[in-house]
Amino acid sequence: MKTVEYNFYVEDMSCASCVSHVEKAIKKVDGVIDVSVNLATEKATVKANSNVNLATLMSAVDKAGYHAVKMTDQQTHAKDTEKQASLWPIVVSILFAIPFVLPMLLEPFGFHLMMPAWLQFILASIVQFGLGAKFYRSGFSALKAFTGNMDLLVAIGTSAAYGLSLYQLITGHYDHLYFESSVVIITLILVGKWLESRAKHQTTQAIEALSALRPEVALVRQGDHEISLPISQVKVNDIVVIKPGERIPVDGIIMEGASSSDESMLTGESFPVNKTVNDVVTGGTINGEGLIIVKTTAIQSDSKLSKIIEMVESAQAKKAPIQRIVDRISAIFVPVILIIALITLLAWGIIYHDWQQALLHAVAVLVIACPCALGLATPTAIMVGTGVAARQGILIKDAEALETLHNVNTVAFDKTGTLTEGKPDLVEIDVVGTETPDQILSLAASMQAGSEHPLAKAMLSKAKQYDYAKNITSVTGSGVMATIDNTEYYLGSLRWMKSLNAYFVNMDDKIDELTSKGYTISFLAKQQAEDSVVILALFGFADVIKPEARNAIDALHQLHVNTVMLTGDNQQAANYVGQQLNLDKVIAEVLPQDKANYIYQLQKESHTNTNNQVAMVGDGINDAPALAAADIGIAMGTGTDVAMHTASITLMRGNLYLIADAIDISRRTYNKIKQNLFWAFFYNLIGIPLAAFGFLNPMIAGAAMALSSVSVVTNALLLKRWKPRAETK
Repeated sequence: MKTVEYNFYVEDMSCASCVSHVEKAIKKVDGVIDVSVNLATEKATVKANSNVNLATLMSAVDKAGYHAVKMTDQQTHAKDTEKQASLWPIVVSILFAIPFVLPMLLEPFGFHLMMPAWLQFILASIVQFGLGAKFYRSGFSALKAFTGNMDLLVAIGTSAAYGLSLYQLITGHYDHLYFESSVVIITLILVGKWLESRAKHQTTQAIEALSALRPEVALVRQGDHEISLPISQVKVNDIVVIKPGERIPVDGIIMEGASSSDESMLTGESFPVNKTVNDVVTGGTINGEGLIIVKTTAIQSDSKLSKIIEMVESAQAKKAPIQRIVDRISAIFVPVILIIALITLLAWGIIYHDWQQALLHAVAVLVIACPCALGLATPTAIMVGTGVAARQGILIKDAEALETLHNVNTVAFDKTGTLTEGKPDLVEIDVVGTETPDQILSLAASMQAGSEHPLAKAMLSKAKQYDYAKNITSVTGSGVMATIDNTEYYLGSLRWMKSLNAYFVNMDDKIDELTSKGYTISFLAKQQAEDSVVILALFGFADVIKPEARNAIDALHQLHVNTVMLTGDNQQAANYVGQQLNLDKVIAEVLPQDKANYIYQLQKESHTNTNNQVAMVGDGINDAPALAAADIGIAMGTGTDVAMHTASITLMRGNLYLIADAIDISRRTYNKIKQNLFWAFFYNLIGIPLAAFGFLNPMIAGAAMALSSVSVVTNALLLKRWKPRAETK
């Protein structure tokens, strides 16, 4: 049976326990295969059989006491989120809390300004049942579903403090009122949730920035007219007119004109890229100084920008493996806290016979034990990490890839197109006779004018001037021959020259030297007599190593990562490249179909320490099996679609520094996750015993609880200060 993936929003979640309850409710639906709910993004991702529909899944969420919203209703969700983060309830709550807090602060200095009991009751009731109504609604929904969450803990705790105060008021014990506890706790939690919501919004800025790149309209040429169309109505093969300075609305190919394109938001590349006829442009980038006419190659949903946004959203929505541990803990967290609070109440009441203090200590336990920080620790760090990586041109497919990447200790590289430019460059001209190199190059270029052969293109790009030779004959697999000024000239391989019995003049050493470096060698010769062919020059072509390759390898070594090259070159040529780049290991004469086997071998060597992982970097179709076999596949964005679809990470530009940057941001993100989880557990491990043993009053417990969530999100946001190596390279 076919499977489908559904995505929708889940509102009214307040903590990690809520996430666990929503996931359990969805998993109970027949046909559901996998569920992932993200507290930070409020998104649910469900994989299910095709017979499961979205309405059924959303209904299961609603029955569990939460509210499901379709992804298409983003505006509705945005309004609800904005409402939740509204400032006015916070201001009102603070104004109501000040008359309770101020007398407490002034009392040590001899000022007794506590409000009359009836006024305390009125203000506390407004806060408890008005501003605090959301805690009752959410807590009651959790009870109906036989679950528990943070709001239930807050509702029980503040109700206990309020109820005790009301009892004391009715019985005339005005000196023992605790209305301030319920008011201040609710106020602190509302302030904390507001700060948390504001901070969480910053974690989504990368997606918002990418989404903002989508133009709303395009100027489409229809016959002799140009009309503005909504981008959703633009079709493949439509002709779009893009004026200087405008944002390019579609993916396409330039049909007319020339300009430059600012692609920094998509690739992290700060320099404009020159564009001319037949060059590809990407929707969302900015057109430079020229008017260009573009033929559309992809509709909006299939555009490169849409796929990038989809990939980043997917990475932020899915859970990292470490989150599964947190989920198991949070599933039993609330019941355990309720038991601890009950034990605290009974122990203090039975041992000290002071049920008022016993109740206040139990309230403190309930309030400080909020599992918000546990639920936010991992997803907020993942969101910020994948977001800043995306802005630098590093697209991470999912959270598991981000977490796995931090353990990479070996990176295997394909050579051609990855460590090298992937195209031949003329780097050596050895002239035998009296002609100058420029004269020889012009002669050779004239024999190849108009040729599409890679070596011909390399030669033509270096020639300053040349004519078009006549009577050119192509010799398949060997080279070309032409008649110039009644003389036969030959341009081709060493094997062909030997078959022509060409005369080589002391060139053996040079040929051996270039061959050892992996160069492709071509010769220019001419017919000197009837049976005599004389070599005029030797041309050496090399697939040039990328300028940043050596420093990028050094950057990996600084991160204590081993580097390996897999290539089909002969061992001697491969060793030469390995020496130039200071690679740790070179594996030569590897057939494309055998690359995956070598990756498995590297994994066996690396996995002697189970935490170590192997990454493979490639760009071609023949690299896809190896990319899939590696623990982490890294595809160069300049390569083929097959490689990019197979890989876990895509580098949007060919800068090799991004590999070290990807590992670096992964390690920093994972460190933030560990720091966040430490603080989340630390607050509870320290706070709960202190509260149970009477060392924390409920108000301080409320402040600590609110601070825990805010500190976790704020700590994750520090990742936004990360600066990649590639930015300045």
